[in-house]
Amino acid sequence: MRKVVITGMGAVTSIGATMPDFWNGLITGKCGMKKIERISVEEHDTTVAAEVDEAYNTEVSKYWKKRQLGSTTATTRFGLASAGEAVADCGVDMETYDGSKVGVIFGVIDTVYEDAELEKKNNLTLKKMPNGLPALIALKYGFQGPNFSLSTACASSAYAITLGKQLIESGICDMVVAGGTSGAVSHDTITGFNQLLAMSVNPDPETASRPFTKNRDGFIMGEGGGTVILESEESAKKRGARIYCELAGASATCEAFNLTAPQTDGIGMAISMREALENAGIAPEEVNYINAHGTSTSLNDLYETKAIHEVFGDNAEKLAVSSIKAAIGHTLGACGALEGIACVKAIETGILPPTIHYDEPDEELDLDYVPNEAREAEVNVAISNSFGFGGHNSTLVFRRYNG
Repeated sequence: MRKVVITGMGAVTSIGATMPDFWNGLITGKCGMKKIERISVEEHDTTVAAEVDEAYNTEVSKYWKKRQLGSTTATTRFGLASAGEAVADCGVDMETYDGSKVGVIFGVIDTVYEDAELEKKNNLTLKKMPNGLPALIALKYGFQGPNFSLSTACASSAYAITLGKQLIESGICDMVVAGGTSGAVSHDTITGFNQLLAMSVNPDPETASRPFTKNRDGFIMGEGGGTVILESEESAKKRGARIYCELAGASATCEAFNLTAPQTDGIGMAISMREALENAGIAPEEVNYINAHGTSTSLNDLYETKAIHEVFGDNAEKLAVSSIKAAIGHTLGACGALEGIACVKAIETGILPPTIHYDEPDEELDLDYVPNEAREAEVNVAISNSFGFGGHNSTLVFRRYNG
């Protein structure tokens, strides 16, 4: 089977509008939470979010013309900026590369109109298109392979990466631009998650998102876009590309249990991790680091911890496990890609991103959550978990590339 490697990455988040700035923000403990500015919060119980600031406009304008951006929402533009950075980072020369062998897959839950965009009333049909993001990427670079968006809730971009891996392994593609985007700081989204009692109502940006702690009360909405360039090993080596690591394994499953609640005791989460490790041919004891889904909700954090114990047994106590949602919020359709990038960088740099805002431990949650400060560690294998509403689960397994 063809080996799949990572040759480019791009990120737009509340703690940095480029991949290097995002990573530096993570390992220095930066928090992207602040009082919501994009919409009025008078009617909402949640008043804090991790919004992307205007710096990303500089990044997106490097790669896309103003006329093209006029038919997009901010949500789409986050994805475009991260994709432009990732394609540039991989160094591909599209004048010599076969565009018919390049696919584009993005997790897009909703293009999300902001109030100001609704008032403009221009290009609303185009702005509604969830497939607008991958289509614009294909138009710019001449990527003529499979091109689509998908929506599997919080597992959307992890599903996109999983499918991209399969397209390369099958020989349909030599390269896939895969990622996700989210810009869900809107009245409807915040109202909906408040009704589900899933979001924190803590007004303090520094403590609103506290994964794996005793007093956690839900997640905080995050914005951003993340993109990785997947490539066959043969293609990457032929063009002399820099290889970050191998995407060794991936899973895409459904719990078929409940629309909003995870399967009791994390059974479905455990299945997702087991299938991904089996796909990679990697034993549980080989894993060094887990970037957890870690939403800061009562059930996710408890069941994910139980699932890790179930899959890793005695080795669970030796694992480092952290959640970057404490820094960038829950980026929904983008979280699989952004958290996957964190795994790739952990392997590359030997630094584990921390779970910031970790204060009072929960006696039921007994793993090493890398509390508050980044840590140096040798990482040869890292996995990223994404578990979404609808029971959509996906786990990505990254391995150091030794060529």
